[in-house]
Amino acid sequence: MTEPISRHTVNEPSRRAFLSRSTAAVAGAALAGRLAPSAFAAGSDVLKVGLVGCGGRGSGAAVQALNADPHVKLTAMGDAFADKLQSSLAALRGHPEIGNKVAVDSEHQFVGFDAYKQVIDSGIDVVLLCTPTHFRPAQLAYAVEKGKHIFCEKPVAVDGPGIRSVFDSVAKAKQKNLSLVSGLCWRYDYGMRATFEKVLEGGVGEILAIQATYNTNTLKKFPRQPDWSEMEFQVRNWQGFTWLSGDFNVEQHVHSLDKVAWAMKDEPPVKCTGTGGRQARTGDESGNVYDHFSVVYEYANGVKAFCNCRQIDGCDNDTSDHIFGTAGVCDVFGHKISAGNKVTWKFKGSKGEMYQTEHNELFASIRNAAPINNGDYMTKSTLMGLMGRMSTYTGKTITWEQALQSKENLSPAKYEWGATPIPVVAVPGVTQFV
Repeated sequence: MTEPISRHTVNEPSRRAFLSRSTAAVAGAALAGRLAPSAFAAGSDVLKVGLVGCGGRGSGAAVQALNADPHVKLTAMGDAFADKLQSSLAALRGHPEIGNKVAVDSEHQFVGFDAYKQVIDSGIDVVLLCTPTHFRPAQLAYAVEKGKHIFCEKPVAVDGPGIRSVFDSVAKAKQKNLSLVSGLCWRYDYGMRATFEKVLEGGVGEILAIQATYNTNTLKKFPRQPDWSEMEFQVRNWQGFTWLSGDFNVEQHVHSLDKVAWAMKDEPPVKCTGTGGRQARTGDESGNVYDHFSVVYEYANGVKAFCNCRQIDGCDNDTSDHIFGTAGVCDVFGHKISAGNKVTWKFKGSKGEMYQTEHNELFASIRNAAPINNGDYMTKSTLMGLMGRMSTYTGKTITWEQALQSKENLSPAKYEWGATPIPVVAVPGVTQFV
């Protein structure tokens, strides 16, 4: 909702740059164009898309969605803030490749905490859920209730009640034959797909351990303005507040945790133990999130995943994952497997453009009446992030079941602009697991 167009780390390909760069998207549109259209939504050949959350991520997702199919229009937009909506709408209308597919009149521009309901109820077929993480469970539940196909950004919850709600929505989406595509984009990268296929068929032998690292810079902050209430300040700076983002072990590191989960066939870890804190983030203007985490996840078969992430400027950055097995080591981002000094396998094909591929496959599934549902892994990977945060905040070892059944509810007392409590920073050994 409040992120800039550029990605918040130089180590990860830009998913928002599609507002100015979408060459790969054109190829995706051509592919979608060869799909035989089918009837849906009042018998129309045009798929109507609604965007909820008009920040950089939402704007990028809208471009990708409109490039994924030749017969699609953006007809409704919603955001908590009018300025974010208008900025996004202007950029989309002016986009050289998809501007003619933007058909959002003044009556279909919705602002406020309930804007998602108005977008979903406006007659759309597909909804793009791209707001801060906290709002995802309620929005996903409403979209499924109303029978909409969904692109759902990662992660999907910030607490136990939220994650349980999402598990329920995922099951209902399956029952209704709705497509639900997750923003855990590496699962749509052709190089990653080939790499994990090789790992899962035994390319490294029996997996012994996994390392996942996501060390990057701090995130942009939006200085407090005189006319902002405390609620507005927090929502505009949502990545700095645990109740809105889940902290960055959930919001950002979920990409790394999802690759760990992928390697482990999406079987959940039994427990985890984490450490972390705040060294560079200080003061109320930094919210209450940490700036570093180190979490060890343990699996029933004895495998341990050593997962580290950091958001501090002036440090060496590293985004890498390695899978260690009895027959070799997989350099995940290098798309290769080595035994000693010998490379035994390496992917050499086209990686594609994963952010576009997500939407190409979503819209193809709708056209072909062959629903995709990424709900199981998107929810489990989010819960991995949550249990790691819970362990780190409390200083306790937390089991999968404890995290799933956690009673901690981070929701505010009310959703309205005005005064709201300033969240405290968790202190391991003092903060209690709930």
